[in-house]
Amino acid sequence: MTKFSNLNRAQTYQRLTEQELDIFVIGGGITGAGIALDAVTRGLKTGLVEMQDFAAGTSSRSTKLIHGGLRYLEQKEFAMVSEVGKERAIVYENGPHVTKPEWMLLPFYKDGNLGPLKTNAGLRLYDFLAKVKKDERRTMLSDKQALEKEPLLKKENLKGAGFYVEYKTDDARLTIEVMKQAVKNGAMVNNYAKVVDFIYDRAKKIKGVVIEDQITGQQFQVMAKKIINATGPWVDHIRDLDGSKQGKTLHLTKGVHLVFDQSVFPLRQAVYFDHVDGRMIFAIPRGEKNYVGTTDTTYQSEIAHPVVTHEDCDYIIDAIKQMFPTVQVTLDDVESSWAGIRPLIAEEGKDPSEVSRKDEIMEADSGLLSIAGGKLTGYRKMAEQVIDQVVKQFKRDYHILYSESVTKDLPISGGDVGGSKGFETFKQEQMELANQLGIEEETALRCVDRYGSNVQVVWDYYETLHNQALEAGIDRLVFAELRYAIDYECVYQPVDFFIRRTSALFFDIEWVKRYKDAVANYMDQVFKWSKEQKKFYLRELEEVIDEAVHPVE
Repeated sequence: MTKFSNLNRAQTYQRLTEQELDIFVIGGGITGAGIALDAVTRGLKTGLVEMQDFAAGTSSRSTKLIHGGLRYLEQKEFAMVSEVGKERAIVYENGPHVTKPEWMLLPFYKDGNLGPLKTNAGLRLYDFLAKVKKDERRTMLSDKQALEKEPLLKKENLKGAGFYVEYKTDDARLTIEVMKQAVKNGAMVNNYAKVVDFIYDRAKKIKGVVIEDQITGQQFQVMAKKIINATGPWVDHIRDLDGSKQGKTLHLTKGVHLVFDQSVFPLRQAVYFDHVDGRMIFAIPRGEKNYVGTTDTTYQSEIAHPVVTHEDCDYIIDAIKQMFPTVQVTLDDVESSWAGIRPLIAEEGKDPSEVSRKDEIMEADSGLLSIAGGKLTGYRKMAEQVIDQVVKQFKRDYHILYSESVTKDLPISGGDVGGSKGFETFKQEQMELANQLGIEEETALRCVDRYGSNVQVVWDYYETLHNQALEAGIDRLVFAELRYAIDYECVYQPVDFFIRRTSALFFDIEWVKRYKDAVANYMDQVFKWSKEQKKFYLRELEEVIDEAVHPVE
């Protein structure tokens, strides 16, 4: 297995700077990761940097669904529904450990926005456009059947429900698995590395970038035939840096999700329902927790640090009380939360919820290629379209031919399990191994679902690093996961591990509190932080814990 570690970041910079690349990608979210994988697997020399941690922006703050965009049918965006519906099946087969089918209940009420005819017609069209598998096609339920699925539903005026499949995912882990696969295939990648300037030739065409390492402050120059701006909410900032922000611009919106324990909100079944204002809301069980969202409001504040407000919480809690009237949750019951920014293409006169989620590729006179908009589900297709455009230019300008995209049938890192059917057999085999190692079944299942085929490295660390775990004062399996994250998943700060590699900050915040100091102490030993760095990283972790639990005024 290919190491992907911040212990090797100096060597990565050396490789990036000693040659001219074909492709250089700015941005380490799901879009950038997908572009890097598509490019490198076609034989293009590919580099990528991310100014924060991978997936630290939008790609760790979504609704965590690889979904087909059912609500876009109302906006008559049939092509988008068709494309992302097909793409979600591809995402699932290439990484079944990180993506799972989730049956979703869509209740409808007398005098509500949805009715039996509209719901049935919409779901049938959805099945057709998205080419949904036979065993995952929608069924229609009576009011009694709907309440059997989810007894907490509002009973008054309930007429029935649609029942259909979405796919849930861990968005940050999906991103890191795609990035790891790109690195395995030869992409040169660093996080905590920011593009601060462009380098131009005499014709004012971009021929390279200036990177500033966010840990050491050191600067590097990287030359490349094509620079791709895949920075999500920062797309316009990079275009500004190039002096090419003209024509279409971004419309940023904020989405908020709240997490509750099953003890206060005992949700059995994922539900997709409409709020009184017409906005659709998801309520999704996840282990011993549930999360509910999302909001959709225009956002104009600090991009790197969106926060959850009391107003956001009130909106979601009101939606819960409306759909689940016996659930009397309050702000005090919110265990954790997150806010994310959606980088949409601006459309005059449209409310945030009406703005299209379509992606768009924009090319500047300088040659800078920017990709904006789009959805998590469509990341692979977006990447294919971007690199298709690049290889056409390379054929024209350099007379170099490259293959077509190969990512449709390429498992991502952790996905070497024989697809969704093979994964079930793989899971059973790994559960038996875990049992022999003395690992509890529930814990082992979580690890297999988190790491897929890479879980074998975690088991190996569990066996061989026992003494190091004892010395570090960290639970043996937690230590194995941490060491794996350091060696193969490029973590550098405690927040990388607790948020993006494990999702624990969102769904097991007590676990974070239990291990945060010991994990930080061990990472300090490994990376040899300065006293100031360690203090800063610990303070940052405390701040994100506090923000997750306490919304701002």
